[in-house]
Amino acid sequence: MELSRNQVLKRISAWLAAGLCVCASVAQAQSGATVLRQIQEAARQLNYVGVYAYQQGDHIQSSRITHHFDGKQEKERIEVLDGAPREYLRTDDEVQCLMPEQKTVLRERQRGDRFPGLLRIDPQSIENNYSVSVGAVPLRVAGRPCQPIEVIPRDAHRYGYRLCADTASSLLLKAQMVDERGAVVEQIAFTQIEIGAAISEAMLMPTWPTKDWQTVRTQHQKIDLTSLGWRVTPPPGYISTSEVTREFADRKPVHQLVLSDGLATISIFIEPYLSERSEYLPQGAAQSGSVNIYGVRIANYWLTVLGEVPASTLEQLAQSIQYMSVASPR
Repeated sequence: MELSRNQVLKRISAWLAAGLCVCASVAQAQSGATVLRQIQEAARQLNYVGVYAYQQGDHIQSSRITHHFDGKQEKERIEVLDGAPREYLRTDDEVQCLMPEQKTVLRERQRGDRFPGLLRIDPQSIENNYSVSVGAVPLRVAGRPCQPIEVIPRDAHRYGYRLCADTASSLLLKAQMVDERGAVVEQIAFTQIEIGAAISEAMLMPTWPTKDWQTVRTQHQKIDLTSLGWRVTPPPGYISTSEVTREFADRKPVHQLVLSDGLATISIFIEPYLSERSEYLPQGAAQSGSVNIYGVRIANYWLTVLGEVPASTLEQLAQSIQYMSVASPR
């Protein structure tokens, strides 16, 4: 089983949404990099069990997370509590997605910036794109005091974040993504959390017996888009973090480039343009919840550029991409 293109777009939106937050029990004098690093370390190194809710527009989804760290290895179980039954079992960066209605286990590698983690690159670099301000008056989330932190963009190429981290442990409890007007674009927060809980092996086991289920590993291959003729100039502060080719439901190869400034992420999908297909997004700008999307045809390819960043950033990026045909070797 391969994921459809639309399913992948939805999953990218969900994972992007899951890694938005920052905060820690720190003094105002500490640097933004220190604050971010403490939050990331807390997400990885603490044991905790809780329920968090993700809200995007009028859509709300709750999940239960059980996280264990033995000093060397992370193990995690996430149960989606709304909609289609789903569980995610993670050991370090290896993730199994359990889909009981299809009796299928999808195995893939995942990045480490999902809630309550957040970072994709060295936090020191993030200060080039954001200023981090630690509030003096604690707030309260899920019954626990937490320290507010504002992550303010230094330019118009990214959104800002309002965050709150547990004052005792630095674990991120709540995060809001905000636009240039200060309006909340989306938010994620614990509604219940126990930090330092004893985690048994049984708490990390799947709900369903999966012995006879089909196992599918997502196929992708690292590539160099520049050598394939593509010229992509990232927005200021963004760098390439992944360049791969992957297959979707129709078995056609699709190139994917991921750009990130450490918090915000942009994905560019490049696929052959086929005039008989009707599933392409309309050329130009579109939006799905907090995810802005821009579709454009370049030569004989269709590009879908999407991310939780301002629409103007995506449009400028999409319109600047160039392709120069590479002659095939004789």
